[in-house]
Amino acid sequence: MTPDEYCQEKAAKSGSSFYYSFLFLPPERRRAITALYAFCREVDDVVDECSDPSVARIKLAWWRTQVDNLFAGQAEHPVMRALVPHLASCAIERDRMQAVIAGMEMDLDQTRYLDWPALRKYCWHAAGVVGELSAGVFGYSDPRTLEYATKLGLAFQLTNIIRDVGDDARRGRIYLPIDELQQFDVKAAEILNGTYSDRFSALMQFQARRARELYREAMTSLPEADRRAQRPGLMMAAIYHALLDEIERDNWQVLHQRISLTPLRKLWLAWKTWVGGGRGLVRRLSK
Repeated sequence: MTPDEYCQEKAAKSGSSFYYSFLFLPPERRRAITALYAFCREVDDVVDECSDPSVARIKLAWWRTQVDNLFAGQAEHPVMRALVPHLASCAIERDRMQAVIAGMEMDLDQTRYLDWPALRKYCWHAAGVVGELSAGVFGYSDPRTLEYATKLGLAFQLTNIIRDVGDDARRGRIYLPIDELQQFDVKAAEILNGTYSDRFSALMQFQARRARELYREAMTSLPEADRRAQRPGLMMAAIYHALLDEIERDNWQVLHQRISLTPLRKLWLAWKTWVGGGRGLVRRLSK
């Protein structure tokens, strides 16, 4: 199995919505984003699959050395070898890759966040910096596109947090800020026990408004000159924003189930955004 084939298999097995945005890219950029996504999956799986935090720390430290070796011209792991041809052409930077690993380490060190600034820092490590790396793979000419990519990554991560409130709680993590839980008088025990209430719905509406504002800020930050190049990110925005709408239509029933879109609907949203160049989506989400 070649390094590219390894990354392709890793991406396909994940079942993630991100995979749909890769399908429409030219071969070279598709290989680059698939390798980058495989790296993110590898380090994320360390935290999800290691029951012993000390073992997870050792594995993440090993991945840190793999990133250093990659930029020293000594790539070893198949994912690192797959990334080698794309480092310069796709503006893939060592510090950003290390920042992704730092986000995984935060999951080992912290299970609660006091307020939005603290959670926002985590969201940047978990997704904002991935957005910046992805923007380089897709290609951009205006540095403001990085601001768009950061905001979009934050919006994606917050959408994930809203979707996964119940699943995360059962794994011992409640990402919703403590001060906002207190503001809406929602107890951690209620989330752990899957107890719905008008207070919980109000809390979720508050989180969704923040996510939608991040989508709006992202769209208004995207320079027109880079819109077509950044269509893969816009395809993901179409899918994730539709997911957020679906969760709201289901009255925030996220404590006992994981709400998702069907693969066919994801493909349709991705195709429609690609064909339309993302112009309609940018206009709609900018309002």
